[in-house]
Amino acid sequence: MALRVSFSFLVIALLLVFGPSASVQDDSLSFSYTGQTGPEKWGSLSPNNTACSNGKMQSPVDIVKSILTPNKKLMPLTRVYRTSNATLFNNGFNLGLRFEGNGGTLDVDGKNYNLMQLHWHTPSEHRLNGIQFPAELHLLHQAADQSRAVVAILFNFGKEDIILLQIKNRLAELAKEACKKDEDATIPVGTVDLNELQKKSRKYYKYVGSLTVPPCTENVVWSILGKVRTISKHQLDALKAPLDASCQNNSRPLQSPNGRKIELYDELMH
Repeated sequence: MALRVSFSFLVIALLLVFGPSASVQDDSLSFSYTGQTGPEKWGSLSPNNTACSNGKMQSPVDIVKSILTPNKKLMPLTRVYRTSNATLFNNGFNLGLRFEGNGGTLDVDGKNYNLMQLHWHTPSEHRLNGIQFPAELHLLHQAADQSRAVVAILFNFGKEDIILLQIKNRLAELAKEACKKDEDATIPVGTVDLNELQKKSRKYYKYVGSLTVPPCTENVVWSILGKVRTISKHQLDALKAPLDASCQNNSRPLQSPNGRKIELYDELMH
């Protein structure tokens, strides 16, 4: 049985524990991906959402060769993920896993970030040379100074994803819950082996962007892995099933690069 709580109650609880820097979507849960609360309207739904319409460093973007800058000074992404206790959540607009304690660490240019949660978007938000993929996984990390870094993994159809296999039964249970958009349904899943997520990728693309949901906070360091992984059609359907119909295709439209540099790391350059 999933635990369902009012989102407003959840926000208050998180603020008491983590302070105002907690990575929650404050009072903006009324957003969706269609109609009058869709992406084009996000900026006007709340005073906290102004970056969604006025920001100059928004995400996602299309990673095209014409704006790529190979950078030999970039280092390989150092990711150390652990077997961790996790809770599966449905916050109304996406599904993900929150971790108890430290789910692992990410090192970006010598700065250390802790893994806080991961969540899925269907279809992908970022694109590679105009190609949109069936799904995208975001691993959200936070540093001691509250700054954020996200590692994004793109998925094509193929073999089943190992992480989703571990929570298969819990996903099915979550789909049976009628979770309203102002509620957060959670199910403890026990330990989840995250080692699969630190597999090496020969390439990655780095740029500074934003959260892809309201309040669209900027100065988020993005690293999109060049290695595309696989997910089955059944798993994709399982990710969509618990969500409200207006959020089952929970991919924000592409945002303008606005002259931003997207750096390319390729181990063959080193």
